[in-house]
Amino acid sequence: MKLNKAVIAAIGALALSGCATIVGDKDQTVTINSSPSNADVVITDETSNQIFAGQTPTTVQLNKSDGSYFGGKTYTVEISKEGYEERTLMINATPNGWYIGGNILFGGLIGWLVVDPLTGAMYNLSPDQISADLGEYVAYDNNGDSQISLVLLEDVPADLKDELELIGRI
Repeated sequence: MKLNKAVIAAIGALALSGCATIVGDKDQTVTINSSPSNADVVITDETSNQIFAGQTPTTVQLNKSDGSYFGGKTYTVEISKEGYEERTLMINATPNGWYIGGNILFGGLIGWLVVDPLTGAMYNLSPDQISADLGEYVAYDNNGDSQISLVLLEDVPADLKDELELIGRI
């Protein structure tokens, strides 16, 4: 049985590469949303380098590997908006199924121990979608003390109406 050159080249490529490298990417898209929107987003990596600064909603391309042997990336995402609670979340790189299972079936030890760990394609970033709730708006003065807010009576939540105090009539 005669093997054609394309089949031999494909077998050679599989033998010299890792499964995750063949089907995966070195970077990954991460979507960040917040409630309320237009919150500030700052992303730093494990070395405290700022990778991104912007506002929600946003989509960012993040590297999966730090470039070292078995070096998965870790990111800290800080989401803040004046008058709301700040949220800090982590994004971590974890080995994906193509690295674990694919190399058992196709890539072998070369893919498992050499190619995939060096390219970063062996990782998935998790989570790849962030939706942060920054809580209720709280008005503060310059000293950090809460202030009085004027609202219409129909806008006051029912569970807070019992706590209202009349301070004067117009």
